[in-house]
Amino acid sequence: MNTPWAAVAAATAFVWFGMVLAISFIEAPLKFRAPDVTLRIGLGIGRLVFRALNRAEAVLSAVLVVAVAAGGPPAPVVVPAVLVVGLLLVQLLAVRPVLNRRSDRVLAGEDVPRSRAHLVYIACESAKALLLPALGVAALSV
Repeated sequence: MNTPWAAVAAATAFVWFGMVLAISFIEAPLKFRAPDVTLRIGLGIGRLVFRALNRAEAVLSAVLVVAVAAGGPPAPVVVPAVLVVGLLLVQLLAVRPVLNRRSDRVLAGEDVPRSRAHLVYIACESAKALLLPALGVAALSV
């Protein structure tokens, strides 16, 4: 892989990894433990934060795709790159709309059952948290 593009791919993967860890695995669970944060307030904050995260992830995924495509990468870089971008697409196109509809109902005052879509989102975030550092290391190793 071309060295400058490998560096861009690695940096992008590690920045993205840090964002996923900070938001999905630290901020999201902790906000509901803060004093006086109700489910409605937590959902409202979460929607804003995850909308911003997903926008940043979309930009990072575009940078990653360009870096990987331009760099002539080997399979150990291409495979995790394709998987992580695919996971983001699943989250954005399939899971987030379901979660948004549910949170709309909760914010409107409805009492709705838990959603399995949330577990799918968490599984995607967990997979990204494993793939992104592997991708960064693979990009630096070529």
